[in-house]
Amino acid sequence: MANLKLTLDDFESNDFELFAIHTNLKDFKLSFLINLKLNVLLAKNENEITIKSKNGIGKFSRFSYDDFNQDITWELIKNQTHFNSNKQNVGFFEQDPITINLIPELKLADYLLKLDNTDMGFNAENIIENISTIPNISTIYRVETEHLKSINNLIF
Repeated sequence: MANLKLTLDDFESNDFELFAIHTNLKDFKLSFLINLKLNVLLAKNENEITIKSKNGIGKFSRFSYDDFNQDITWELIKNQTHFNSNKQNVGFFEQDPITINLIPELKLADYLLKLDNTDMGFNAENIIENISTIPNISTIYRVETEHLKSINNLIF
């Protein structure tokens, strides 16, 4: 009799869209402007995303919205965070704050917009077109998630 083996990859499916946003806007201002442009209700989520590194713990702010009509969950997540190291200062010199990224492959992206439960008919170009008209948005683009090594950081 043959043995069957299941791996975790058998259960993985990327039923979400991911967009990278480059901007100098603060997170609350960006979420407000996205709400106006796309007629959604992104609100501050008190459950920040926490990532542990060898230098300490980084917390990433996020804004969430559950669209029950289309069964889509929207998440606007800050991709970078700064924190002070756990290590003691040496002498007179202070250590610079440490910067870590939620998705290290997208170091230059300031924010990530994740839309869960999208289907085949989802129009990503409409999202890109509307968000790109917001002042102070340098660029927005759809991220191909198949090649991201740190995709598990987006599971929360």
